[in-house]
Amino acid sequence: MKLPQEFVDKYRNLLGEESDAFFTSFDQPSEKGFRINPLKSDPQKIQYALNKPVEYTKYGYYGSVSGKSLEHQSGYVYSQDLSAMYVAENVSVAPKARILDLCAAPGGKSTQVASLMNNQGLLVSNEINHARAKILAENVERIGAKNVIVLNESPARLAEVFQDYFDQILVDAPCSGEGMFRKDHQAVSYWNKDYPQQCAGRQKEILTSAYQMLAPGGSIIYSTCTFAPEEDEQVVEWLLEQYPALQIQPIKKYPGMDDGRPEFADSNSDLSDAVRLWPHHFKGDGHFIAKLTDTRPKKAAVSVKKVKKKRMNQRQSLTKEQLALWEDFSAVLTDGFHFSLADLRCYGDHLYFYQHSWPDISHLKFMRPGLLLGQFKKKRFEPAYTLALALQPQDCSQILEVSHDDWSKYVHGETILAGGSSLRNGWKLLVCEGKPFAFGKLVNGTVKNFFPKGLRFEA
Repeated sequence: MKLPQEFVDKYRNLLGEESDAFFTSFDQPSEKGFRINPLKSDPQKIQYALNKPVEYTKYGYYGSVSGKSLEHQSGYVYSQDLSAMYVAENVSVAPKARILDLCAAPGGKSTQVASLMNNQGLLVSNEINHARAKILAENVERIGAKNVIVLNESPARLAEVFQDYFDQILVDAPCSGEGMFRKDHQAVSYWNKDYPQQCAGRQKEILTSAYQMLAPGGSIIYSTCTFAPEEDEQVVEWLLEQYPALQIQPIKKYPGMDDGRPEFADSNSDLSDAVRLWPHHFKGDGHFIAKLTDTRPKKAAVSVKKVKKKRMNQRQSLTKEQLALWEDFSAVLTDGFHFSLADLRCYGDHLYFYQHSWPDISHLKFMRPGLLLGQFKKKRFEPAYTLALALQPQDCSQILEVSHDDWSKYVHGETILAGGSSLRNGWKLLVCEGKPFAFGKLVNGTVKNFFPKGLRFEA
């Protein structure tokens, strides 16, 4: 790979004798990795080999997966860089934890955190860029998590609302992307000698907002996919100076993981508690991770700040007709998947599961205000694709098992035939090889296709 000369000069100076190995790593293929999803029933029952586990994450494995496979579409597997996997592992998950993933797209770390939370507590997953936020929402939906809100706001805007609110905040900050050079050669073209410093300025702005949202006693997990000291050790150094209540926490290091480099900043020895994942030492593409815990005394849980602003997305209670339609539909569900009326919210004609203890976000820009259950249409309720992915087979009494060939047809947008004259008409949870993947409507032996048009593909 042709690297910018200023980049070469910079890292030859920083790394000395190991710089040659560092540069050589950019011409070597990166090893692939994926995670299985513990939110799914029998998550290990997949076609992919699980004989090479990743030692530093419970559900990670070496190997590649296809984005057009049943396992991927149904949310059983998620492809993720090996170094990126270790970031979310450092988020402390507790049953009632309030967690924020501030710069979350495309969703690898959010889906990992959500899988570890086991549908308990609250995960707010945010992305400022609307197009990327849409991708984030799709990835979150696919894993079937019920405790995730996806927002599309600036960090500064969120800080106005969620002061001292979150127990854990993950800031996987936008960066110069030097760790992506091997995977995405185009990223090299964006780099110039001043770019890391420019990125550092933006990272400090984001972290300023993050700290305002951090509950006393909580933690910030700061990460980048760059090697630049300006964005790594030097940003952490700035953070410690700016907020004296923060302390760096030691992160466990596995073989191939390096200490942070105090000499890259002010020589504060605590910076060695951070983690550097170099591509010439580690199988992933490269990351920097630091965990900082706030030492202020913990306070009682706080509510979100009320903002005097016209609500952008008006929430409403269900009408009597809507409630009747939902109850008629939900009668097909077993007791294993019950929703309290207090946890149902309508935005327009869309029905969501939104736990009543969660904060009111109707004044914020959101992509997914909770789990989308479905949509009310003229005198009927149409269940959402997202609900199907959140169900386990045992949760539903109206299941239709289909073949892998029929799954291929359905995700392509085709109707499929259902054998058996005893099957009654109506909505069915479609299951292939034990994996729920969509809803379909059975009408006289034909399953009408309700797979989302924007997600259809040829398997």
